Amino acid sequence: MTHPPLVLRLLEALRRLPGVGPKSAQRMAFHLLERDREGALRLSLALQEALEGVGRCRRCHNLSEGELCPICSNERRDGQVVCVVESPADVQALEQSTGFQGRYFVLGGHLSPLDGVGPDELGLEQLAAQVAEGEVQEVIIATNPTVEGEATAHYISELLAASGARITRLAHGVPLGGELEYVDSGTLSRAFHGRREVQ
Repeated sequence: MTHPPLVLRLLEALRRLPGVGPKSAQRMAFHLLERDREGALRLSLALQEALEGVGRCRRCHNLSEGELCPICSNERRDGQVVCVVESPADVQALEQSTGFQGRYFVLGGHLSPLDGVGPDELGLEQLAAQVAEGEVQEVIIATNPTVEGEATAHYISELLAASGARITRLAHGVPLGGELEYVDSGTLSRAFHGRREVQ
């Protein structure tokens, strides 16, 4: 069966989403076109507004509608503790599970030389500069427990070793090869509160 060109473009666009294969994309497209055109218009408008209005926080690189995200602009947050994560989804997972009251630094990924992602692409110089200012007393490295996440954690701990700040890593409980946004809140909370020194 051949789809019209506009439907094919919609299917290709939907397949860009993580975890969406050909069948899922077709199911979503047909639902929006056949049963929920009003919802499709709302989705289109919300996506356009988000793309135009959401950027990165200048301090932590989290998603933000302004120069500073709500976490960085909150004066009640503890600026002496910074938690380094790979993505905004990880910030959300930790906020919902741990009661953490410090600040974050969002890398936007992990070190991956084969994909051209090095320290510069992750903003690690900015992280080092923030720690060097002296306010930060502890850096919690909460990268994913994957090979790339572990390599990134090791690089960050080496980079910040001479800073005088305490460098810790999330403890047991997060499965090796897992990603923070998919870990249940109880496991994530135990891992966060049981963090350990990086050696």
